[in-house]
Amino acid sequence: MDFPNRSTQPQTVAPSAHVAPASGGKKSQSDKGMWGRVLLVVGTVLVVGILLASLVILASGSKGYNEKQYVDTTKLQAVFLNTGQVYFGNIKTLNSSFFVLTNIYYLQTSSSGTSANASTSVSLVKLGCELHEPYDQMVINRTQVTFWENLQDNGQVAKAVSTFQKDNPNGQKCTDQSASSSTNSSSSVQNAGTSNTGTKP
Repeated sequence: MDFPNRSTQPQTVAPSAHVAPASGGKKSQSDKGMWGRVLLVVGTVLVVGILLASLVILASGSKGYNEKQYVDTTKLQAVFLNTGQVYFGNIKTLNSSFFVLTNIYYLQTSSSGTSANASTSVSLVKLGCELHEPYDQMVINRTQVTFWENLQDNGQVAKAVSTFQKDNPNGQKCTDQSASSSTNSSSSVQNAGTSNTGTKP
């Protein structure tokens, strides 16, 4: 079978024209890189800021700080120490290290009668006329406090404090340090046949 003899000459291929990059091609690449770095820096700053804010919130959210929101400044508080002593007053400062209590009262017990028929009376005493005459402010180490609570106005302690304040509008007078000074500076809370905890040491 004869095939026609075709002269096959290689065709010359025109050299491909060099396509110039679109104007600004290099610039857009560098712009993308620059914006990527800017976003990376901004993201890093945001993450660090969020971490720092979290640390500040955690640090300020310590036990005393969160607890302070529960102090009712219109009421008296009772602060119970791990020694068994109870102090009544107004909590002014409360944090993880200490309490500051003002307008302070405490319970004092006294017994009368023979041992067989002894009765114990409990009185509420205003702090200030003790032998060392302390100021009406107490800083209590946080580790000494077992718990504290707000007191209702109709409780015996709140009523006794209210009565004392009405009877002593100018504050407590400590001039008489005789045996009757305890009577003058206290209001009866209750009478009980048994001893009550909270006696001042």
